[in-house]
Parts: sequence; structure tokens; C-alpha cells
Amino acid sequence: MQPLELSAVDLVAAIRQGDITAVQVAEKFLDRIDKLNGPINAFLNVDRDRALARAADIDARRKAGKPIGPLAGLPVAVKDALCTADQPTTCASKMLAGFRPPYDAEVVSRLRQADAVIVGKTNMDEFAMGGSNENSAFGPVKNPWDFTRAPGGSSGGSAACVAADMATIAIGSDTGGSIRQPAGLCGITGLKPTYGRVSRRGLVAFASSLDQIGPMTRSAADSALVMETIAGHDRGDATSLADAVPRYTSMLEQPLTGLRIGRVAEHFGAGLDPEVARGVEEAFAAFKAAGATIHDVKLPHAKYGIATYYLVAPCEASSNLARYDGAHYGHRAEPGKGHRAEPGKGHRAETTRGQRAEPTSEFESPLVEMYCRSRAEGFGPEVKRRIMLGTYALSSGYYDAYYAKALRVRRLIRQDYIDAFQSVDLIGGPVSPTPAFPLGEKTNDPLAMYLVDMYTVGTNLAGIGGISFPCGFTRGGLPIGFQLQGPALSEPLLLRAVDRYQQLTDWHLRRPKLPA
Repeated sequence: MQPLELSAVDLVAAIRQGDITAVQVAEKFLDRIDKLNGPINAFLNVDRDRALARAADIDARRKAGKPIGPLAGLPVAVKDALCTADQPTTCASKMLAGFRPPYDAEVVSRLRQADAVIVGKTNMDEFAMGGSNENSAFGPVKNPWDFTRAPGGSSGGSAACVAADMATIAIGSDTGGSIRQPAGLCGITGLKPTYGRVSRRGLVAFASSLDQIGPMTRSAADSALVMETIAGHDRGDATSLADAVPRYTSMLEQPLTGLRIGRVAEHFGAGLDPEVARGVEEAFAAFKAAGATIHDVKLPHAKYGIATYYLVAPCEASSNLARYDGAHYGHRAEPGKGHRAEPGKGHRAETTRGQRAEPTSEFESPLVEMYCRSRAEGFGPEVKRRIMLGTYALSSGYYDAYYAKALRVRRLIRQDYIDAFQSVDLIGGPVSPTPAFPLGEKTNDPLAMYLVDMYTVGTNLAGIGGISFPCGFTRGGLPIGFQLQGPALSEPLLLRAVDRYQQLTDWHLRRPKLPA
């Protein structure tokens, strides 16, 4: 039995039946990580000893006839934006280098309770800000299909480790497409659940009204298995939904007859790579052959999605990241050697009539200097860019013109989806306008980088569910991703539709050519 070739569903069954031990599985995947993580750089931390100890405990309980969890023995990788008490949580930033949280994120706790074996923490764009995983302070992740290309972001490490068979399951977070876009570029399945369906407690916040945690797996069936563990109400998260969690795995084996899928014509305009368009159209044809019907729908405000997202998200990031000042949280800079004001006198000289002269130093005070130097050293360029954008948009005189207006447009985008779902059950289309692009191609052009999320940000702005999965390959051998979006709490339907598609195709079974 080759555990690297088995789905998560089959691997759990094999361990439960005693066909293979959890230790044997863990060793196989850990050895794979040892061999491939050097060139791919998907993991920032791997805890071999704890993973093997956890696996041995599962085997001992199974052998003794004691209960084991629904994910018993599955090797799971966790994006480094989720808190783990036994491993560092850095958000791929110098600001949090070496930080060990005092608690587990709620999702991590649920994975442990289900007896998953957490093998390590995955690389990402710093503080989840990026679409290529090149913004990591610890180096970029390489796409397993072509090491010269980006895996997508910000959950690029999670996508790459599943694509390269370094874990059966990875956990990512999605603020504007950060699960779905890298899943599409790496040829795996990535689910962004409805906002509030999965607890965000213990997820280091980027944009709190947009962030959502979800599974990154080989197939929809594997994602359904994980969702039964991580979904559900959490009293520790005020945005958590109280709706009961369905048995996702038992709802997969249903035909697609009568399913109505919307096709947005605007998604097939300028900027869409012809090979991506071909793969997506072929996927529509496959859904139609399986019994679904395809209908034209309109999302008239979708063209404002990127502009709206890049006001809302940076504004929330500006607020959330203000805590990293070197005093309360994060990296603290060493005191500078520049000018210091005399004790009690500050950096400004008094003039007549109570007026103040210009500062006599670059900094107002040693404390302000420490704040400024800490943030300058701890944050990378993209994080600084978004903090500045958000701070500007929230500043006096600009709030109504930018942030408040963006919130009004966000409401229109959400209404577009509500209206569209009156006539269709799901909306389909490309997940990214191009296949995986060369590393470095967009790093000096922020707008070009932001446009890679042009089809995914609407899902987050509307708070609905979305899933991406492979629907073909380019002539150069790169995966093509397809995205389905559904109304709030439509995860059962999203998973069922993709599972039926994957029963009829084999794109999700294909593997990049890597060392055995």
C-alpha cells in the first residue's frame, strides 16, 4: 500500500482497518517533506518528533480497541497564520519570527480532537497579503508543476504541499481568494466556506470581515471529510454561525440533474488567457453532460470588485496590524544611535506665544522611534503598502470618499449575487485569469498582482462560499482552475457538484513529476 497515492478518505479507512499504521503513514509523508521541502519551500516548520509521537498514540489506541477520531492518522499541514501552541506561528513575517502562541486556534484544536497528525506549518505571503507567495520573509514557495513559477497566494505553501504529496490535507485561509487561487494554480481542490461557517478564533487577522479558513485537498470528497471536523459554531468567535453542520460526506452521491449553473459573460473578457478560457468552457460542457443546465447571469458590479476589495481589506489590515508596535506585540528594534532629546525636553523647541518649532530630530521621542524602527524592520514592502493605503483611506477627510463608499459598493456586489441566485443554484467560471505565472513577473507591478484575484474577491465581499478545482492543463503542462460560487451555507451543494465532476474526470488525480 502506497499512502502517498491514497485519498484522505481512503487513507483514514486503511488506518482504521489496520491495513497500515498511522506511524507508517507519518514516516512516509515526513520523508517526502525531507526530500522536497528544500526546493519547494512549502513548510516553515516541521515537527517530526511530535508527529510521530501523535501517530504512535493513535496506533496504540486503535490496537487496544479504544475510539479514534474521524481524521485519525491523516497528515495535515497548517498555514502559518493559525496559532499553534507547540509550533511557531510567524505569518511568514520577521515581525513574528520565532513567536509561539499560548494556545491553539479553534480549527487546530478540532483537528487534534479528530486525531489528525499535524506535520508542520506552511509558508505564505506575509500576513496573508499577496497572490504569489513571493512576499514571505522566508523566501518564495515554488509551484510543484514548474519550480520557476509561483504557486499562488497567500496560501501558496498549503497548496504546494498537497500538490507535491507532502500532506494529504492542508488548512488555508481566504481573504480575497487565498485558498481558491493557489489551489487553482497548483491543481488541487480548495474550499472557501461561507463567512462564519468555520471559526476564525486563533487566525491572525488580516481583514476581519473577509477572512475565512478552509480545507485544501486533492478532491471534493476529501474536503467534505475535513469540513465535518472544522465547521461549526464556536462561542469564542462572535462571527461564528450557529447553524448545524451537515454530514457533508453523505450528501455527495447525488446526481446533478436539474442543477442550474450560471455563467458570467464578463468573466470571459479582456485579460483571460485563451487556454484558461478553453479549459473552463470544457468544464461547463462536462457539467452539462452530467445533467446540469448552464444559464447566462450578470454581476453588474463585479468590475468594481478589485477596487472595493483593495479599500476594505487594507483599511481593516491597518487597524488589525496596529498592535504590532514592538511594545505590545512583535519584533522590537534595537535603539538607534541617532540624536536623542534631553530628558524632559522632547524633540521640539518652544518659540514665542506658545508656538512650536519644527522637530529637531526625525522622531518625536525615543518611544516613537522604537515604534517606527520596529515596524520598518518587521514588516515587508507589501504589508507596508497595504497599511499605508488603509491608513490613508481611513484618515480624516478621506473616510467618506474611500472607505465608506467602498462599503456601499460592497453592498451592491453582495446584492448582485443575491439577485443572480434567484435564477441559478451556483455560478461557475475561471478562478484566475492565467495559469501559474513566472516568479518575479509581477513583483514590481502591484496592480498586475492584484488583478490575479479579479474573479475571487467577490466571494469574500459577499460572504458566500466558493470552491476551486482543476479542470484541465495548458499545453505547457500547467493546471487550469475552475471556480464555483454558491449562496451562503451552500457548501453541501458546492462539494456535491465538484465531486460529481471529479467522478467523471481525472484532472484531480494527476501529479507533478517529482522525485519518488
